[in-house]
Parts: sequence; structure tokens; C-alpha cells
Amino acid sequence: MGRVSTPQTSPMPFLKGHGTENDFVIVPDPDNAVDLPASAVAKLCDRRAGIGGDGLLHVVRSAAHPESRAMADEAEWFMDYRNADGSIAEMCGNGVRVFARYLERAGHVEAGDLAVATRGGVKKVHLAKGGDITVSMGRALLPEDGVTVTVDGRNWPARNVNMGNPHAVAFVEDLDHAGDLYAVPPCTPASVYPDGVNVEFVVGRGERHVAMRVHERGSGETRSCGTGACAVAVAAARRDGADPAVTGAPVTYTVDLPGGRLVITERTDGEIEMTGPAVIVAEGHIDPAFLAVTETVIA
Repeated sequence: MGRVSTPQTSPMPFLKGHGTENDFVIVPDPDNAVDLPASAVAKLCDRRAGIGGDGLLHVVRSAAHPESRAMADEAEWFMDYRNADGSIAEMCGNGVRVFARYLERAGHVEAGDLAVATRGGVKKVHLAKGGDITVSMGRALLPEDGVTVTVDGRNWPARNVNMGNPHAVAFVEDLDHAGDLYAVPPCTPASVYPDGVNVEFVVGRGERHVAMRVHERGSGETRSCGTGACAVAVAAARRDGADPAVTGAPVTYTVDLPGGRLVITERTDGEIEMTGPAVIVAEGHIDPAFLAVTETVIA
């Protein structure tokens, strides 16, 4: 039995925003009334034929979405995040900051503290008035599974880090060794990441200072990745012999990305905080004819 999506018949509002040049189409939909099949998301995120973005932020009240109702008492708003190819993702760190900036711009929240529901759990956010945004990203999981990343015949051991989504962090001699990052860098054994993986390539820039490039699953190389920056900071700290849970002192890393700079702090309780900018750059309406697509889902 199939389900046919209901076409959009009126102009749909949208905004465009970015966090360290990780850019997103923002679709405000408090009541979860807008149908956003994967094909429509991919069209909107297309940089030549659509609005263009590394992903889409579907802004929904938690109580209105089946995946977030259980979190509604903790967080009024749910970030229904989609990758640029339309696939669903658990979390996006830069996306949370841009999501929070939109909520502030729309008058739903004020500067200060708020909570945002995601598929990776409820994230605590602090909006500095007119300044950067800090997101409590949760704790990193460090599975024991070892992986190897391969690009153009070169191989590197990679640290397996999970930030609510999976990451493979490889320390390299030169960021050019990552190649063009158009295709997914192979990770072996593939069984470690059955649902795909974000792959980070990292070089040192100084004491507790690194630079990175990233291939995000479903999006390709992006200018920035918040969860990736957190995974990199944790991997770098362990490489450098720093573990706040052991030393009793927090550790902070500056992470440079192609799109800007993020500051990552791991607390003694394992909580990781990410601080960086978030900007809304445009808003408008999407022509319903653009989204006149029919998607059939086979049950």
C-alpha cells in the first residue's frame, strides 16, 4: 500500500542561515503541517536549482511532532533536521545554533538559556545577546572499534567518536591529503558504521589548536560541522593525553574550519560545549509550483 504526499498549495515561508558557513534552509512550521518528503528537501537544498544548503532545519513545536512529543516537557521546539539529500539525521551542531538564532529572531525566545529537542536528545543552548551561541552537545562516546580511513592510496588510523551521530577522526600531515571529498572516504571495516559516517581530517595548528576538513554523510564536504568539531576536540584531547574526567580540569580546543572558528570545551563531567556564531541572511517564500512533487512511499 502506498502513501501519496499532499502537494503544497500556498507559498511556504523560508529563511536562510549559516553557522561558520555551514548553511541551512529554514522552514518554520510550528504545527508540523508542511509535508517535506526527501525529494522536496533535496530540491530545496540544491545549490543550482533550489535555494541551496548543507541541510534543512524544519522548525516544529515538540508537541506537534511524533518523534519529539516525549521531549515536549523539556523543550518547546524540535529541530527536525534533514541532510541535503533529504535523509534524516540525528543532530547538527551548527544547525542547533542557527535554529536558536531563528527562534530569537522570530520572537519565540529571548537571549539567555533555552532547550532544543533533537533526535540526538535535548540540547541546552545559551544565546549571548547579539553575540555567539553556546550549545551543550552532550557527552562523547568513544567506541573501541578501530577504523582505517583511506584516500588516494593513503591510509590513516581514525578515532571512532559518537556525538549523537557517528564520526571517524583521522590526524593527517596536510589537509590536502583529504582529497576533494566529493565521495565518501572509505572507512574499514565498514561494519563499524552501518548507517554511514562523518569523516574528519585534522592537522595541528598549535597548543590545543587544530584545523579540520570534513565529509558529512548525505551532504559531502561542508564548510563546517559542529558535531565534527566536537568529535575532533575530544579525539585531539585524548591524543594529547587530556581527559577531564581523569585530570579534574576542563580542556578547551580551538577548531578552525574552512568556514570559520569554533571553540570546544569538554567539562569534567564529560559535557561538551560548543561556542560559535550563527547568522540569518535572508527570508522569503517558496513558490508552491516548485514543490509540486509527488512522492510515493511503498509500505
